[in-house]
Amino acid sequence: MARVTLLRNGPQGCFRQSSGEGLEGQVSKVGKKKKHRKKESYAIHIYKVLRQVHPYTVVTSKAMSIMNSFVNDIFERIASVSSRFARYDKRSTITSRQIQTVVRLLLPGELAKRAVSEVTKAVIKYISTK
Repeated sequence: MARVTLLRNGPQGCFRQSSGEGLEGQVSKVGKKKKHRKKESYAIHIYKVLRQVHPYTVVTSKAMSIMNSFVNDIFERIASVSSRFARYDKRSTITSRQIQTVVRLLLPGELAKRAVSEVTKAVIKYISTK
């Protein structure tokens, strides 16, 4: 950590750094540890699906990273297009019907049909457990 000294003749609250590094992230409250937030990942969920489909197949960390990026990209696309639809309709809520329409637009053919049927099944299961 770089040393920071208070300027006496300068403006109030102005800091000067002794070394050549920037101040970002260097000044913190005394006695407080920074909490590192764990990077969110879909790796656990991807691994569970893989176990169901191919029980004896392993995945490299590089492949898992690619799959994680793919899932993030798809979620981001679905969110952006469905929010655009909500804006077009002058609504503030994104409905499941809009998301279903977006999935049909974004995913090709059979994949879209399968995704919609799986989501419908999951929603019915969720509602029945309430």
